[in-house]
Amino acid sequence: MTFDPCPFLSFRFQRKGLAMLHVARGVWGSKVRVLPAFLGPPRALSSLAAKMGEYRKMWNPKEPRNWAQQYREHFIPFSKQQLLRLLIQEFHSSPAEKAALEEFLAHVEFCTLFHYHEILDRLQALYDPINPDRETLHQPSLTDTQRLSNEQEVLEALEPLLIQANFSPLSEDTLAYALVVHHPQDEVQVTINLDQYVYMHFWALGQRVGQMPQKSSVGSKRGFFTRSPPAERRYFKRVVLAARTKGGHLVLKSFKDTPLEGLEQLLPELKVRTSTLQRALLNLMLIVSGLVFFVNVGMVVVSDLKVGTSLLLLFFTVFMGLRASKMFGQRRSAQALELAHMLYYRSTSNNSELLTALTLRAQDEHAKEALLARSFLARLPGGASGPPQETSKWLQSEVESWLLTQSGCEVTFNGARALAHLQALTPSIGLYPPPGFPKLDQLTSLTSEIPQATPRSDNP
Repeated sequence: MTFDPCPFLSFRFQRKGLAMLHVARGVWGSKVRVLPAFLGPPRALSSLAAKMGEYRKMWNPKEPRNWAQQYREHFIPFSKQQLLRLLIQEFHSSPAEKAALEEFLAHVEFCTLFHYHEILDRLQALYDPINPDRETLHQPSLTDTQRLSNEQEVLEALEPLLIQANFSPLSEDTLAYALVVHHPQDEVQVTINLDQYVYMHFWALGQRVGQMPQKSSVGSKRGFFTRSPPAERRYFKRVVLAARTKGGHLVLKSFKDTPLEGLEQLLPELKVRTSTLQRALLNLMLIVSGLVFFVNVGMVVVSDLKVGTSLLLLFFTVFMGLRASKMFGQRRSAQALELAHMLYYRSTSNNSELLTALTLRAQDEHAKEALLARSFLARLPGGASGPPQETSKWLQSEVESWLLTQSGCEVTFNGARALAHLQALTPSIGLYPPPGFPKLDQLTSLTSEIPQATPRSDNP
């Protein structure tokens, strides 16, 4: 049984072939510069500090309070091609149904291509005046008020894109937990000063519980004296950060394989600190070595050179102080290097490159949701002629059960949005590519001849 999206078509766009992202429509046309409800107001330092104080009073918290209610996974843990193969294998085994589903996916990709390209152009135009990595000629400098206003406008425009890309915002309570709690196997620990930040926001997708990838962990495989086995961690496959420090600029970054307790390590302004256990062990080593040195060398100096005990103790104190400073400094330097090495492998994109990555991810999630809706609605008993709310609830329940069976992950599927994506597809353009669609020449033919600069003559 195949599904034709035409009976569900409640409206058509004037521009043929456009698959509209419904949640984005009101934002792109808006000119009001207010921070959206999805982001909330700039994170109040007093409120965040109060929640951090509550977690400091707790004894060994393992996760944020009401974590199952705070975080809901929306990311579909399959690529488009993996999802297509699974759906064909289970529901569309005949050659005709397989070809129809493949053609439908190509149709969706073509319909969404221009829409998301337009979104990316608008995002880049908004971000360009405040882009710290701009390679073109610099524009006149902005005041701090103008820069902050532009940054809020960029965050407004990112809201629908992050929603469609199936990122989940991390609450203030979750951030307070991450800033306070440190995993016992993390040798590298950092600290931040909240007074240096204007705002900070985190979004995540792909929650996992298991062993961290080796290159993305910080000291989790090594104890102080012996090697300890890696522990199971709660981490995210992708984390997006938007933060601004006082006197700084908006920082947009994306990271992979980030533990929940390691969000603090991603912030731009931080200091490496030595944990209490490591400080105790280092101090113990210094005391033991100092006593051995004093007994073996100090007594000889006192007896042979007739040096006063007070002067010897003074020299010994200065020597141990310098030695302790050197040991702690070397330890912090090693930890800072390990942190930089870890961030090198975790970082995936930043600033303007992140806008492109988020747009492509939103387009992929859009296509996957439409593909799931098309496949499952074809199996709806009695067709999809019922009320839209009942149809979307049925679709959500069926898809969530199927994804849990296939992946083992609990995913909250937005049935209403997927149904809206399916209804927004207009069949009038046919399949991709439509007849007469222009094709660009190959890149090799365009770059075969490189124009040379015209020589200038100094003669008039």
